[in-house]
Amino acid sequence: MPPTLSILVRNRDFRRLFSADLIGLGADWFVQIPLLSLLLQLTGSGAWGALILAADVGVIALLQPYAGVIADRFDRRRILIIAEVAMAVATLALLLVRTAATAWLAVAAIAVIAVAKAFFVPAASAALPNVVDAEDLPAANALSGSAWGTMLVVGASLGGIASALFGPYWCFAASSALCFLSAALVAGVRRPLQAARASKPEIGEAVRYIRRHPRVASLVTVKAAVGLGNGVLTTFPLLAAAYGVGPLGVGLLFAARGLGALIGPFVLRRVLSHPAWLLPGLAVSMSVYGLTYMAVSAAPWFPLVLVGVVLAHLAAGGNWMMSNFALQTEVPDELRGRVFATDILFALLSVGVSQLIVGAFVDRVDPRVLIAACGAVTLVYAIGWAAVTTRQRPAVS
Repeated sequence: MPPTLSILVRNRDFRRLFSADLIGLGADWFVQIPLLSLLLQLTGSGAWGALILAADVGVIALLQPYAGVIADRFDRRRILIIAEVAMAVATLALLLVRTAATAWLAVAAIAVIAVAKAFFVPAASAALPNVVDAEDLPAANALSGSAWGTMLVVGASLGGIASALFGPYWCFAASSALCFLSAALVAGVRRPLQAARASKPEIGEAVRYIRRHPRVASLVTVKAAVGLGNGVLTTFPLLAAAYGVGPLGVGLLFAARGLGALIGPFVLRRVLSHPAWLLPGLAVSMSVYGLTYMAVSAAPWFPLVLVGVVLAHLAAGGNWMMSNFALQTEVPDELRGRVFATDILFALLSVGVSQLIVGAFVDRVDPRVLIAACGAVTLVYAIGWAAVTTRQRPAVS
């Protein structure tokens, strides 16, 4: 058995936490793909889809300063369980979205789900080094990094197919049940998910720590490059319509995104064993994302679009995994939740800004033009970030 997979056999607690993450992520995508297609069908506008995506990331971003403190102050196991249960209940509200007049209910439900995810994500990222032994942390990160992509492939593909066959409302009910199952798995984790605390965490403490450590500051800003290019997701429903592939095409686009994110952490895991490669690797991965989406904007056939989306998100998935690993190994446990919250804050604010801007133009501008613009923004950010961090590379440890 490959060493990366053997940790699932050897470590019961990681297996349960990883399985809960897989199921929860799959439930999330099993909701979003049918919902995006449903809103386009009910309202006839891509703007509602943009609003859904922006509400999802925007709420998460705004809550990160508080979520990080909660993750460092309270029992992370309870945080994860409560978050999953809240997502399960909020997902059921989507059953009420039946007409254009009730589209706002979808935004409200997604906002509540986003609140739960806002507290789940930093708690889960901060908890990972406490669940595995130090020598297993690279493998655990590769697997955890691939979980998002794995379930985007599965959730997006099945979500598109199930929505076409049975309708979106069956998907919403199934997603709610999956969230309850995820909560039950987390409840069975035995290892403590954080070390004992000598004092109560404060928001400002993490900010001061980041300011004193330029390398950490670089790491918490790296995900923003891909985030600024994530407005491309807003164009997916209209892009699929332009190629004549409908809801199934939307599912395939998101599945291609997930496949790339699944492969990326495994392809780029070798970078974790060569610290001097880390910052250059992050810069290259950002650049590949931008260049590939610029190429996607000119692709004449839908299959080529799918290949480009896979490649772009292979780079993005590796980028996320590499920066997470570096933060987990360098930041002490008592600050880890707040530093990860800051990391997520920068990443998701950039995603939200990108999606809102693209959403403002998505009904009036060719989606290919918007895709090219998003790719160019990421490429420019990558070049600037690489220039700023060049002097830090010899100090990587």
